[in-house]
Amino acid sequence: MIIPTEPIGSIPRPQYLVEALQRQAGVDELAGLQERAVAETIAAFAETGSPVVTDGEQSKPSFATYPLAGFGALAPDGVVIPFEDGHTRQLPRLTAGPFRYQTYADQYFTAARRHTDRPIKQPVIAASAVSLIYPADELDGYSRDAFVEDLVDEAAADIRRSLDAGADSVQIDFTEGRLSLKLDPSGGLLRSFVELNNRVLDRFTPEERQRIGVHTCPGGDQDSAHSLDVDYAGLLPSLFELRAGRFFVQMASEENPSAALAVIRDHAKPEHRVFIGVIDPINPAVETPETVRDRILLAAEYIPADRLGTCDDCGFSPFADDTSTSRDIAFAKIAARVSGTKLAEDMLN
Repeated sequence: MIIPTEPIGSIPRPQYLVEALQRQAGVDELAGLQERAVAETIAAFAETGSPVVTDGEQSKPSFATYPLAGFGALAPDGVVIPFEDGHTRQLPRLTAGPFRYQTYADQYFTAARRHTDRPIKQPVIAASAVSLIYPADELDGYSRDAFVEDLVDEAAADIRRSLDAGADSVQIDFTEGRLSLKLDPSGGLLRSFVELNNRVLDRFTPEERQRIGVHTCPGGDQDSAHSLDVDYAGLLPSLFELRAGRFFVQMASEENPSAALAVIRDHAKPEHRVFIGVIDPINPAVETPETVRDRILLAAEYIPADRLGTCDDCGFSPFADDTSTSRDIAFAKIAARVSGTKLAEDMLN
């Protein structure tokens, strides 16, 4: 029995790329530096022994906004996401339709494939996250229903293009799931998010959905989270109503992992592979392989080992300007995850 282990997505950008972004380097120079950063990131993944890699999202402005870059009908004053340390992130606001993605994730996969033959996982943003750009007041000439129809088409195309390009799997980033319960404790917003994302997932066959995963976490940006204080028990039952085959669930930073694992045991379906977070990206201390092993053995008390996988809780740098974690620490943590997963695998076998 093999316990699969995978990264979530983002890796801190090298300093030369951060500086180039800060000084707004020209298009050609920036493209060359991003290509270099992708190559270095994939090489560093290989050194950890990671069986699955990503491009580290080196070329994305952020995990959430990459489809929007260059779209003209946007204003900067959209939904504000507050983090526990007081900093915020703000989404743009749609001002007119029709809505179309400007960038699809398969272009990142294609760029990464030039540098490795290893399986590549391609993260994409959830339709539910992008839906937050539509304003509270309906736009003249472009109804919310029309926007949602366009959004479902675009989000499904984003996944389809990556699968067709050869991605080993596609991971839908659903960090807004737990946050929705802070915005709307009744759960109505969460239910609408699940319904919307299932409209996208229904575009795929059951076999294809086994290659599509959903990632949930309480956010991780500048060493802070946005919804870690929200009870996981409110999210997890709805999470497993999503018609995906794989689930990547933050757990290393969870205060009471046993309680959360019990909810997963009760709600995950037999066809689900559950990847448990065993690395906390916003904690600067590097986990030991033994710590990772023990977290996996705890999870195996609740989830059958043949349906278990491991991952990091979140990406290490989901926004391009987040320099709170160094690349060295990120890859040391990834190496610990790979080694610790092997230790647990040997014990469970």
